[in-house]
Amino acid sequence: MSYEEEVLRIGRKLDNMVSKNTTEQAVDVLKALKQIPMTLDTLQKTRIGMSVNNVRKQTSSEEVSSAAKQLIKGWKKLVPEPPLKKSESSKSLKNESKKETKRDESSSGQGVKESATAKVSSNGMEAHQSLASTNNPVRDKCREMLIRGLETTSSSESEKSRFRFLAAMIEEAIFKEFCDTGVKYKNRVRSRYSNLKDTRNPQLRENVLSGAISPEKLAKMTPDEMASSEMKSLREKFEEENIKDHQMAVQEGTKTDMFVCGRCKGRACTYNQLQTRSADEPMTTFVFCMECGNRWKFC
Repeated sequence: MSYEEEVLRIGRKLDNMVSKNTTEQAVDVLKALKQIPMTLDTLQKTRIGMSVNNVRKQTSSEEVSSAAKQLIKGWKKLVPEPPLKKSESSKSLKNESKKETKRDESSSGQGVKESATAKVSSNGMEAHQSLASTNNPVRDKCREMLIRGLETTSSSESEKSRFRFLAAMIEEAIFKEFCDTGVKYKNRVRSRYSNLKDTRNPQLRENVLSGAISPEKLAKMTPDEMASSEMKSLREKFEEENIKDHQMAVQEGTKTDMFVCGRCKGRACTYNQLQTRSADEPMTTFVFCMECGNRWKFC
């Protein structure tokens, strides 16, 4: 039997004790669990942390409660932290860890936080975000999708840790806006992933990683705001052309039968000329068919 299967077996046993309200007998089970080499992957797959925390909250035995707390405290050390600036002292890190431990142990309704609080400081801006598992399959899948959008094939382990942190912050901001995992939530996550993964728009990913765009801001950005500089220029060009075409449509041009409409083959047309290119280039002729409303350019 593998370690993971053994942890799953113990987890079911603890859940059974909670359901039968016999958690006072869990001392030996918790001691056996402590002897099993634990990894972050095993914690996330088995959700054993939730089972142990449920025992801790229900039991009236001081010995059981103490054993459960020790397990939880040890497992928190398995969660990787994002890289911090060299200027931050080890003392501040220890203080932050102690504060987070006290908050987690005093919480009565959240389950075990299989995470540590991470701190990202960039361009003078700081953000605190819990990396706790959401215990929601849809949200966890969306976080994994955002991680894939941020990482590359050459990403180091320390970079991947930071990608997980940023992905959690982005997903958390999106979830807070919609308060559910419905269609709008999923579409918002997919659009962030597509734009971050777009090889034609590497600047967006770089801005997120550098802190120029915060996770909270990225969560709310429109497609136009996330677009690359090239795409924005192209859209501005199209918009300018649409405005010119609209002006041509509402302005009465010079009547002529020199042009043949490609749609209705009629000759009842009007035309206007505008200087849309540089001054040394010829003017562009815009033709409008008075019979079917077709409009085209003639250079």
